[in-house]
Amino acid sequence: MTKTGLVVGASGIVGSATTELLLAEGWRVLGLARRPQAQSGVTAIAADLTDRDATAAALAGVQPDAVFITTWARQESEAENIRVNGAMVRNLLDALPPTHGPRHVALVTGLKHYLGPFEAYGKGALPQTPFREEQGRLDVPNFYYAQEDAVFAAAERDGFSWSVHRPHTVIGKAVGNAMNMGTTLAVYATLCRETGRPFRFPGSAAQWEGLTDMTDARLLASHLLWAATTPAARNEAFNVVNGDVFRWQWMWGRIAQWFGIEPAPFDGTVQRLEAQMAGDAELWRTIAAREQLAEPDLARLASPWHTDADLGRPIEVVTDMGKSRRLGFTGYQPSDDAFFALFERLRADRLIP
Repeated sequence: MTKTGLVVGASGIVGSATTELLLAEGWRVLGLARRPQAQSGVTAIAADLTDRDATAAALAGVQPDAVFITTWARQESEAENIRVNGAMVRNLLDALPPTHGPRHVALVTGLKHYLGPFEAYGKGALPQTPFREEQGRLDVPNFYYAQEDAVFAAAERDGFSWSVHRPHTVIGKAVGNAMNMGTTLAVYATLCRETGRPFRFPGSAAQWEGLTDMTDARLLASHLLWAATTPAARNEAFNVVNGDVFRWQWMWGRIAQWFGIEPAPFDGTVQRLEAQMAGDAELWRTIAAREQLAEPDLARLASPWHTDADLGRPIEVVTDMGKSRRLGFTGYQPSDDAFFALFERLRADRLIP
């Protein structure tokens, strides 16, 4: 029988990759978002998860075999992140009656599980790298923990299985996404090529020189589906990365080469993208008009604040995938190829020239 998947945050980077994979695998796909975008083959559900009653009304009669939670709402403080995002997960799962509810719930969080929330990101006593799932939680408030606790409580109440997925920085396409390094770097490279400004690495020496890894949205979608359909993966938390490691001093040149520009030498100083791109909104509108691009609003394409947070970390960050490997997940994706595939798609969709 055809399985039904409910993708929460269906228009985001991870959500859109997950809907595409589920459709390719023959699933019936329900895509929930506050403002759903048209997605071929996806039944759209409009719901604001912060509104408990509206969420219950929107999901009345919905009986998914699996739920994939790929969304969150950024707030002004971690206390508000915890309050709002924990409530969103509770409202969602409370709206699905236990007798006809999900058989599996997959929650996407990330490496802030180990690095701490934005207010204390990469500071204090951190676990050793590579990060491993058994290292557990930091002794600081974190909205990822609140999301997990909401899933665990509902699972105990309603009897479904769960999985938690912790990617590193995700490479994928979505317009209007708040955490989008790949598109941000594509826009930044385009602006540098347009103006002749140096293509400068904006981050720290630790990130420039140290090893790191990333997560392709397509590989993460495969991992979500694997966990939802593999009994051994149920009720487990997993790190999810591409499987390779690299140094930004190598990757920066690879990205520059793709855009036909020269990478600027790195002098060891942090030169944040948020400052470098602060006055570029009108220039991007000019480029978009001249090149007939689909999105003239720079703020809907680039999220320099998030890219700065990742590339400015003072420590080397690599992630262990051994737990998934031992249970049979074999997905692998070279990170430079992931960037190049994204850039090609952005160009094909007229988001960059």
